[in-house]
Amino acid sequence: MKLILMMAMTLDGIIAKNSNQNADWTTKADKKAFIAETKKHGAIVMGQTTYEAIGRPLPGRLNLILSLEPETFKDKEQPELLEFKKGSPREIVDYLAGRGFASAILGGGARTNAMFLKAGVVDEILITVEPKLFGLGLNFTEGEELDLNLELLESKEIGDNAVQLRYKVIK
Repeated sequence: MKLILMMAMTLDGIIAKNSNQNADWTTKADKKAFIAETKKHGAIVMGQTTYEAIGRPLPGRLNLILSLEPETFKDKEQPELLEFKKGSPREIVDYLAGRGFASAILGGGARTNAMFLKAGVVDEILITVEPKLFGLGLNFTEGEELDLNLELLESKEIGDNAVQLRYKVIK
């Protein structure tokens, strides 16, 4: 199964001012690209903090939320739309593959990005670089040391002065 990490960031590499900020700061072009890409793959994996910042499941795709205590969310689960799961990055990828997904989007946040990159299960990185600077905030892989090589597959303007970059993770 192919796992694609998809994030929007400012030109200075910040994905949010703090862990509670939602993605309302991104351009309409990024939102449109995000919706299309996540629906195309049919599943999005995100950390519990990111899910709570969004505040609801994203319709039209499986929202798989990583949680250390998924049993506490059983009353919120909706089959094929919203599920909570505990597991290592490899276990999560294997779980989705076992459910028949050929690919999925990893939608962060920063700690989740770092955990999956460190585990070596991310195949591509799809980044929207927004025409914005925050100066301070959460970077793309907050708190983890990584040394990964990437190959640029595609770069394109998506509108609203935003640029999207697609990289292959060289394993």
